[in-house]
Amino acid sequence: MAAAAHVHHGIDYIEFTVTDMAKAKAFYGAAFGWTFNEYGPSYAGIRRENGEAGGLRLDAKVATGGPLVILFSDDLEKSVRSVTEAGGTITKPPFSFPGGRRFQFKDPSGNELAVWSLK
Repeated sequence: MAAAAHVHHGIDYIEFTVTDMAKAKAFYGAAFGWTFNEYGPSYAGIRRENGEAGGLRLDAKVATGGPLVILFSDDLEKSVRSVTEAGGTITKPPFSFPGGRRFQFKDPSGNELAVWSLK
């Protein structure tokens, strides 16, 4: 598959917390025709034509706040500064993961989002 185009600060990926991976994949597959990339028993990526649109993440319960919206950034450090200068609170400082780096923050209302970058 070709790499997906990423838009600076655009919504790039969304994760849904699920309590039963098999039932969740069956539901989204049946309801919307979604297919998945398997990453083990606790994570499945939601496929799209040019990569992934999101994922299903296994957890014991679904917490209030719903899905985690993940934005893309061309410059992660600049995005950290922008979030804090605008009044956001960093909840997980930048960390590496396979494919890039990311951080999480809460907006002034308490909604938690994440921002990721290729480097």
